[in-house]
Amino acid sequence: MDKAILSKYLSLEQEKVQCMYVWIDGTGEYLRAKTKTVSIEPKDPKELPIWNFDGSSTYQAEGSNSDVYLYPVALYKDPFRGGKNKLVLCDTYKYNKKPTDTNNRHSCAEAMEKAKDAHPWFGIEQEYTLLDIDGHPLGWPKNGFPGPQGPYYCGVGADKVNGRDIVECHYRACLFAGIEISGTNAEVMPAQWEYQIGPCEGISMGDELWASRFMLHRTAEDFGVVASLDPKPMEGDWNGAGAHCNFSTAEMRAEGGLKYVHGNIVQ
Repeated sequence: MDKAILSKYLSLEQEKVQCMYVWIDGTGEYLRAKTKTVSIEPKDPKELPIWNFDGSSTYQAEGSNSDVYLYPVALYKDPFRGGKNKLVLCDTYKYNKKPTDTNNRHSCAEAMEKAKDAHPWFGIEQEYTLLDIDGHPLGWPKNGFPGPQGPYYCGVGADKVNGRDIVECHYRACLFAGIEISGTNAEVMPAQWEYQIGPCEGISMGDELWASRFMLHRTAEDFGVVASLDPKPMEGDWNGAGAHCNFSTAEMRAEGGLKYVHGNIVQ
């Protein structure tokens, strides 16, 4: 489809605000989204109403009692619609107001509240692979393989990297949205990339990671490409993909904090 046509409509004047509610579905891996119109630009997620959706279509409820509720928990500027429009990360709750099975944020928020005096910082190195719609890595020969791994990590050049435009667009989208994205690089396998989120304190780490994942999938969609978080997208001697976690507390970061790092490792 011609994106120039879309730009014509996105440039129209707009009085009300589009808020795209985003949530993790019943797989615990994939994301869903739908949009609500509000009259005033929200400044805090608590200003937005609780919404609902058909959980029987997202692996989160049975058809006989399918209402699942969306509780806004984090708010970001929308890099896809621009203007005053927002992306709204949400928790999911069942009809009885109990967390859904994939609402791990609920228990995480409780743990982070208990640990708040330690001021825990997190940094996540999110690796992913760009795939064509047929599931084949972007830019790979359709009936073969690229050369052995070695020249691709942090590579430069059309024969070293695939999909840099997607990476750059995603990077700028995160910066516009207010995500704490701290860097990016090409990874060991061609068509594989990494970006880093953080440092973020407490529950914001999970919020920003999931919001950035949504923006990654949404950016790749504009290019007709799939962004996969599969830990082993290609069998054989090809690099896997992960999400390395870096962690520290206030005492670890202070002068002489190395002893606390060693102490925690022993524990």
